[in-house]
Amino acid sequence: MQRLTSFVLGLFLFIGGLATALAQEKTDGLHQPPKVLVIAREFLKPGKAGMTHQKSEAAFVQAFATAKWPTYYLAINSMSGKPRSLFLTGYDSFEAVEKDNKAVEKNGTLTTALDRASLNDGELLSDFDQGVFVYREDLSLHAATDIPHMRYFEIMNFRVKPGHEKEFEALAKIYINSYDKVPDTHWAAYEVAYGSLGNTILLFSPLKTASEIDHNFVAGKQIEEEMGEDTMKKARELAAASIESSQTNLFSFEPKMSYVSPEWAKADPTFWHAKTVVAAGPKKAAETAKKQ
Repeated sequence: MQRLTSFVLGLFLFIGGLATALAQEKTDGLHQPPKVLVIAREFLKPGKAGMTHQKSEAAFVQAFATAKWPTYYLAINSMSGKPRSLFLTGYDSFEAVEKDNKAVEKNGTLTTALDRASLNDGELLSDFDQGVFVYREDLSLHAATDIPHMRYFEIMNFRVKPGHEKEFEALAKIYINSYDKVPDTHWAAYEVAYGSLGNTILLFSPLKTASEIDHNFVAGKQIEEEMGEDTMKKARELAAASIESSQTNLFSFEPKMSYVSPEWAKADPTFWHAKTVVAAGPKKAAETAKKQ
């Protein structure tokens, strides 16, 4: 119970900058979250991260650039937990996912390049998995952000107890109401639709600099004090009833392994290497080839 109490006191501690990874639309310069998010995870063998993995992933980037593929993905590398890279691809719908996959299958030149890249990249991996998530607008708050200028992600992973989804939703609503009027507060929630992660909710928190983590610790505690003991007691009860486990990890954006749109690259060309790496491609398709 003490673990859950400590967790609730820290719940959404970092949400001063919470938002989503990939953008499908823009409103007033801010990117909105995609409705469907495909996440491919590559777990790396010891000593195979860094430049070794960057070089391997460059083959995928080049393959999609050559094909002028219209789907974009963002790569992020772990700074906590097991060494791994995540590749995030956003879609408007499951129909769009299907069309993208079929188009890749029909492009012989692209599939050949992806197969060749997969063989080389596979030598660096200890494991691989993939999940498909759907956007939960009802659990999100002001889910828009200037992603091209971000540098880090905190990803909060909640495993919800089966049959206790309503309690978790009520818990999330407490924090949505508490943070609704806090300036520059954004977060986006995604629920697993397919994959091995089970009854999972993910929250994405983008950061421009690591100094924001220090600020959000202080701001989060201040908000919790303003919530009052009665509200916090209710939050603790809901957390104990609905949360099986939780984990937060830090990731850094990896421009050399990402395939972003020209719009993203032009927003911050120095970071995104706009002159040499501007394009798009479904990492999902590449990872599917690896899995096979």
